[in-house]
Amino acid sequence: MGEVWRATDEVLGRAVAVKLLLGEHADESATARFRLEAQTAARLSHPHLVAVFDFGSWEDRLFLVMELVEGRSLADLLLAQERLGPEQVARIAGQAAAGLAAAHRQGIVHRDIKPGNLMLDAEGSVKIGDFGIAQFVDDPSAALTTTGHIVGTSLYLAPERALGRTAGAASDMYSLGCVIYQLLLGQPPFRSDTATATLYQHVDTPPTPLRQRGVDVSAAFDSYLLGLLAKQPEERPTAQQVADWFHGEAWRGQAEPLPLHRPAPAPAVPASRATHAAPAAPGPRAGAEPNTPTTYRLPQAAGHGRRAAARPKNARRRRSTREAIRRRPRVASAIAGTIAFLAAVYLGMSLFSPDSSSATTPDGPTATSGPQSP
Repeated sequence: MGEVWRATDEVLGRAVAVKLLLGEHADESATARFRLEAQTAARLSHPHLVAVFDFGSWEDRLFLVMELVEGRSLADLLLAQERLGPEQVARIAGQAAAGLAAAHRQGIVHRDIKPGNLMLDAEGSVKIGDFGIAQFVDDPSAALTTTGHIVGTSLYLAPERALGRTAGAASDMYSLGCVIYQLLLGQPPFRSDTATATLYQHVDTPPTPLRQRGVDVSAAFDSYLLGLLAKQPEERPTAQQVADWFHGEAWRGQAEPLPLHRPAPAPAVPASRATHAAPAAPGPRAGAEPNTPTTYRLPQAAGHGRRAAARPKNARRRRSTREAIRRRPRVASAIAGTIAFLAAVYLGMSLFSPDSSSATTPDGPTATSGPQSP
């Protein structure tokens, strides 16, 4: 795309980087388009993006004045180390994804994410360069490339780009996935003898999981990277999702702890009913250790427990019914005995009571039971 020179800003007195594009004899429409792209890139302000300060032309060649990054690119780092550890790669991936997310929110797609465009400054922080430039070079109206030419490196080109489709934010994420793959393994996921054969691999060949190639990464990291390398753009995570994922601990493959179980407080019992209240279920001791394992029930087990808890109540109701049935014959016998007793008393009184006619006479004196006088 161009040559990069170290230069000095004579107005502000600072060191800058000047990128001189290769296209010569740019016409007015190309200059206007380049100005628009440079202004768009200059609006991006993020710690992980190379800042754009100015633009112009020199001897009919367009140039950009950019932030000078004192460091080296990931391409240089791979030449020195061949491969990086998961800890360092996760940090690089999170920072690069954060920079891409800031650009994608402004509607800017890089189109040429590769190790050479990812810089590490003196503190080891990621800086992504050339934002907006790839889009400008790929535009036929810019007259800097021939019609049908695909901008980008074949080793990191998304499948939809290999098929000639328009690049989108998901295309950058695929390219970032290829870079992450290479950082961990030492080589990109697809490589062939020719660029055309490599493009066919991007389109048709599924990537081999890193763990199958002897890379010591967690299963979670390996699976997430395969998601970045999905053939369909809509199946890949967004830049912000990737940044959030790598900034956390999920890439280590560690299981997240379950939430602490806290039993619900028992309902308040009125003082008048306190003597009749059932004893509360045993809870955690006051001095119990906070890390004591907690058992969590599945919903099916909880339903089974409710049915099991209902059985004692049903059993008590059945016992009460049986006792009531057993009491019924005794009560009936008592009532029948009482009625028979009352009937016997009434019958005896009727049979053995004295005749009222022998006791008195209507007109004579009262009879006596004693002996008669002579």
